[in-house]
Amino acid sequence: MNRTFAIVIIIIALGLIAYNVTMVDFENPLKGDSTVALIGIVASLCAIILMLIFMTSKKIDNKLKK
Repeated sequence: MNRTFAIVIIIIALGLIAYNVTMVDFENPLKGDSTVALIGIVASLCAIILMLIFMTSKKIDNKLKK
């Protein structure tokens, strides 16, 4: 995996967050499809965090090799 792949994953996750926010019923966020949308938002945030950790670890690895 390289930097470009990580950025593509982050962009896809941001798109999924935007889509899932439109699916949330803010009056009843824990009922029906809103629950699924909230789970999707949390999963996308986890994917973004993992990709940021991955990119940081690659930077550290490159510095250690130099």
